[in-house]
Amino acid sequence: MVIFGFMLNYALRVNFTIALVAMVKTVVNTTTGTNETIAGNDTITTTTLATTTEQSAIAEADKFEWDASQQALMLGSFFWGYVLTELPGGRLAEVVGGRRVFGYSMLWASCLTLLTPLAANAHYIAVVILRAVLGFFLGASWPAIHPLTAVWIPPMDRSKFIANMMASSLGAAITMPICGFLIATVGWQSVFYFTGGLGLAWSIIWFLVVFESPSTHPRITPEERNEIEGAINAAGKKKKPSYVPWKQILTSAPVWAIILTHGASVFGFFTVVNQLPTYMKNILNFNIKENGLLSSLPYFGKYAMAVISSYLADYLRKSGKLTTTQTRKIFTAFAVMAPGFLMIIQVYMGENRTWAVAIFTLSLFLNGAVTAGYLGNGLDIAPNFSGTIFGMANTLSSFGGFVSAYMVGVLTNENPKSYAQWQIVFWILAVIYIVGSSAYVLMGTGELQAWNNPPEKDDAKVETEEGVPLNERGTVAVK
Repeated sequence: MVIFGFMLNYALRVNFTIALVAMVKTVVNTTTGTNETIAGNDTITTTTLATTTEQSAIAEADKFEWDASQQALMLGSFFWGYVLTELPGGRLAEVVGGRRVFGYSMLWASCLTLLTPLAANAHYIAVVILRAVLGFFLGASWPAIHPLTAVWIPPMDRSKFIANMMASSLGAAITMPICGFLIATVGWQSVFYFTGGLGLAWSIIWFLVVFESPSTHPRITPEERNEIEGAINAAGKKKKPSYVPWKQILTSAPVWAIILTHGASVFGFFTVVNQLPTYMKNILNFNIKENGLLSSLPYFGKYAMAVISSYLADYLRKSGKLTTTQTRKIFTAFAVMAPGFLMIIQVYMGENRTWAVAIFTLSLFLNGAVTAGYLGNGLDIAPNFSGTIFGMANTLSSFGGFVSAYMVGVLTNENPKSYAQWQIVFWILAVIYIVGSSAYVLMGTGELQAWNNPPEKDDAKVETEEGVPLNERGTVAVK
């Protein structure tokens, strides 16, 4: 359910970006005589979505005269709501449970997606508002998985489970060709009905089969429940902290190690994914969006690396070959620092089409290993506040999309076909990748932090760390 959930999560996010190409009226290029659609900073020929015959079947009456600024406003409005609920969503999941937060965020996002064609026909501002609210709901979904993981997944298996979050990459890889086919054969409205309908069906099934913890699952066997709870060392009446130790969290070096490397990783990912088509078109005279397979391969590769590296990481930890701290640092350096060095190679080899595509693809592929590195590290150091920590990291990193787009725009606006300006972009990426990952290598840890179980302000009872079971009276069990 988590794998399909994150696939649909990304589909609900990017469906508008894909459909927008077919939603705006075409403009005839007087130079080439071809029909083109202007979407954001990239020009995408409509032949990527349909043949000329199929295009003629799409009624112009169903399209809109949105200029570039209006399109940019609709595309960007998603992040307005997205950044608002990352931190609250993580904390809410810690209090009421990840099942509710993740499930309801997907449910309401799916309903809004079904209303997108109606909003588009009303006014572009209606789309802006709808996409902002959509982002508001989806923003809470990502950090909600960590609290759910903390009660369902044994510590030595968490890397493998966190890898499921990278199913969003599969969602991107599959959504693009499917949406293209739907637009060409049925019309752009079908994109929202299809993705929204799937999301709605998934939400209903989620609430039927997923529960907050093993102890609340009505169909779990006693043996399975005892195995899970025993492995998590929570086979007792573990009490959740009633407050967040903000001072300890905000002054914790391991927390900032996660935040900084997550910001660097996401900044690099956004820059590569969002600006790659523009770079290919302006510098290499090749539009990567014209090749559906090529544009999907990096996403498949990233998910494959996420799964492979996570299984390897958990094996190394279980076997005792590496400690959790060593594992997290090695895989973080591999996933975030290595792309930094690849960007340095890109500075000198980026004008070569083969080298450029290979380096970008390899960079995204290696980045999938973050699931074995820092991505689930909040569960290691503070499982009680893992949603809060991830919410903090994702809130700050969400601005990476804005900053990277602004950075590339400033550097390449006057001369977008200047390779020298793009070399500056690659140098900046290299520095951010390397500095961010270095911060984690220096400050990161896999050790449980003392503030994970803060003492109750009005309770003088003995507090225990996660993993120490309580007896029936609520005191420390003595063996």
